[in-house]
Amino acid sequence: MSFTYRRRYAGPVRAAIFDWAGTTVDFGCQAPITSLVDAFAKVGVEVPLATARLPMGTAKWDHIRALLDMPQIAAAWQRAHGRAPIKADVDDLYDRFLPLQVAAVERHAVLIPGTVETMAALKARGIRIGTTTGFPRPVMEVVIPAAARQGYAPEVIVCAGETPSGRPGPAMALKALIELDLHPVQAAVKIGDTVVDVAEGLNAGMWTIALAVTGNEVGLTAPEWAALPADRQAGLRRAAADRLWAAGAHEVVDGIAEVPAAIDRIEARIAAGETP
Repeated sequence: MSFTYRRRYAGPVRAAIFDWAGTTVDFGCQAPITSLVDAFAKVGVEVPLATARLPMGTAKWDHIRALLDMPQIAAAWQRAHGRAPIKADVDDLYDRFLPLQVAAVERHAVLIPGTVETMAALKARGIRIGTTTGFPRPVMEVVIPAAARQGYAPEVIVCAGETPSGRPGPAMALKALIELDLHPVQAAVKIGDTVVDVAEGLNAGMWTIALAVTGNEVGLTAPEWAALPADRQAGLRRAAADRLWAAGAHEVVDGIAEVPAAIDRIEARIAAGETP
């Protein structure tokens, strides 16, 4: 004799787990990418910006390793150093990257417009706020106080390296829920600007909201974005959204200001019997 037990959560969204760069701070996700490109340049390897953005959202050591695993970057390394890259090179690049990253986040730790208002709206609905990030704790020790001075101080912050594995796995998002002492996972929404953020949320069993314009997928600063003609904006928005929808996001919006409305739509789907 066998049976199947099914449990469906039918309540409201109770937690929102946000990414940082490109989601709540640093419009266009500039700090991580410029630091990575600079670190490679210091060892004689040119990495195009678009290529450097491909693994965005992963822990930065993993990001560097992923770049060195790409055939074109491995070939550039071979030309510069006369041999294929090895694990020790990842460690060396990470050590070069970290101080560059700290300096960069000091310049770019500006809240994305709508962050403070969105957090206030979510808290008014009883939604708890947690975060995960591909930044290690030493970098976040610069970002956290800068964000707090601007009015953003989430309850929980889980940094790269603080779980057995990082994104795209679920451990960081689940750790955030554990620290919030909140369950089930179906009551939580993961929000971020990369394909890896979407995968993190899906792997954790959460609803996901992806941000197409303000983060890594478009990769422009706020002034650069504002200066574009409407048709160019539309094309970039569409291409970014297509990538995020294809990754499995439940909602795709331009930026954080649209998150409360996206949560409304998710709650309607929950009420209709849908699950993540």
